[in-house]
Order: sequence, then C-alpha cells, then structure tokens
Amino acid sequence: MRISELRQRLRDMGCKPCHEDRLLRGWSKACSYDKKHSPAETFFPLALRRELPSIEAGLDSLARIHREYPETDEVARLLIELSDGQMVESVLLPRGGLCISTQVGCAVGCVFCMSGRAGLLRQLGSAEMVAQVALARRRRKVGKVVFMGMGEPSHNLDNVLEAIDVLGTQGDIGHKNLVLSTVGDLRVFERLPKQTVKPALALSLHSTDAAMRSKLLPNAPRIAVEELIEKCEAYARATNYPTQYQWTLIDGVNDGDAELERISRLLAGRYAIMNFIPFNAVNGLPYRRPSAERMAFIAGTLKQQGIVTRLRDSAGQDIEGACGQLRARAA
Repeated sequence: MRISELRQRLRDMGCKPCHEDRLLRGWSKACSYDKKHSPAETFFPLALRRELPSIEAGLDSLARIHREYPETDEVARLLIELSDGQMVESVLLPRGGLCISTQVGCAVGCVFCMSGRAGLLRQLGSAEMVAQVALARRRRKVGKVVFMGMGEPSHNLDNVLEAIDVLGTQGDIGHKNLVLSTVGDLRVFERLPKQTVKPALALSLHSTDAAMRSKLLPNAPRIAVEELIEKCEAYARATNYPTQYQWTLIDGVNDGDAELERISRLLAGRYAIMNFIPFNAVNGLPYRRPSAERMAFIAGTLKQQGIVTRLRDSAGQDIEGACGQLRARAA
C-alpha cells in the first residue's frame, strides 16, 4: 500500500487534509487516540469514524514482527513479515535509531551482502516502510530513521520519498534524522533537492577505485567516484547536513594503503562523515574483516587528517545477522 492510496481512500469518505494528517500522525507515531481528552468524534467525520476500525486493522496488517533477535539493550534485529508473507529486516540502533528496508531483496548485488543474493523480489509500498517505524515505536522511542536496510532506495524512489515526507511531517522526526542511502543513482541527486522534506544523504562507497567498486557493487551506476562526491558535497552544503560515506571494511580487498590515500585526497575539506563498518561473516562468502589493529589504524589516520571518521559497530555478529541473513535463513 502507498500512503497516497490511503489518502485517496480518506478523501473519498469526505475527509479533509487535516483529518488525513491526524490519522497518519497517530499511526506513524504509534500512539492511540486519547479517547478521554480527544475522542475521535471531535475531529473525524462520521464516515471515517465508521471505517476507522477497518482502516486501523488494515494498517496493522501491513507488517508484523516475525521474530526479534536482541543483541544488547539498544540493538536488536527484527525480522518483519509483510501481509503477503514476504520477509524484510529492520534494526533497532543505539540512541533511538532505526534502520528500515525499502525492498524485498535488492538488484544491486553487492558481493558482500546477503540482501541481493536472490535479486529483487518486490518493492515495498510507502505504507510498509512507515509500518516498520510504527512497529519499532511500539517497543521504544525512535528519533532517527535510516533507509539503509534491505534494498536500494533509489530503485524505489517514489515510495521512499513518500514515506520520508510522512515521517518528516506527521511522524515527528527531524529532517536531518531521516537518512537516505544510495549506491549513487543520479535520480537521487535530481529529486532530493526538490523535496519539502530533504533527508540527509548516505553514499555506499566501499572503494575509491572504479574497477574494485564495480566488482563489489556489480549493478551500481557506472559513475566516477569523483563525480559522486561532488554531487554529494553540493547537496550537503545546500542542506547543511554532512554526507555519510559508508564503507564495509573487507580484509585484503578495500583496506589497503592505496585506498586510504585516495580517501584522504577525495574527502579532504569535504562536509563529510566517513563510516567504516567491519564486514560481518556470511556463510558461503570468502571475505573477512580486517584485524582490529588495522581498522583502528585506518580510522586514526583519517582523523589525523581532519576527516570525521567513525568505526561503527557491526550489528548481528553474534546471531549471524548481517543484512539479509535473517531473511535468507527464514526463507
């Protein structure tokens, strides 16, 4: 389901935009109507009041938690079952963060990721994306949402932007705390500046070498890394949000000194955050993460050169839960 379809259904009942917004606000924030102080009769038209139980049941049926894999008090992976039985993954992150999926599967085919091993199975509707947020908010406070789970958001851009708009207007999430990740599709750079809600941008980089990046991300657009960084920089300066560059660290693949030198050159003086994510072991794949000492050296070197650098925790190690693994295991 798309949010626009829900809005049209409400309009057909005679609802005004304020009624649509109030319904979306209650759903996306996972808060029920306070019947004592604000009964539905005071702000919903009769036709909607009659259909409200059916509408709420329909929204609740969009997604349910099939299984939860807690790791710490702050981190847990959620295997989400959609109404058609397909599975996607969400991740509860520290400090009120949530990573959500935008597709079942993925067409990019990153060689280190399980999400795309079976290809793209289907797109998620914007309502299914918001439903992941509503589910998480029933468990705890969510103040940041990253579109960085299963799927390439640029391949489902209409639905992703619709979900971002709802979360940034009705869902009470600051625009800079909505993060859209992409491998570098030009449509993202064309459309994001035109949106009312402009999310922060994350670029899945993983290598500065064109040949290596093509090997790691087989179906990503063939755009020069230098061009991508220029476009990211322009958007970052326009929105005043730094671009987050994502880099999965793989031993002997993209952790060498040559990569480190090119990162230093490309990001020097940029409005950027370099996020290194140690590779999570995946059954059947030959890759492994670099040593802790090597990863610390990489991060420390860039920090010394004035590049904001973070060595992220890689959630899911204890449960073999790298992105896509939980869904693959369930399938």
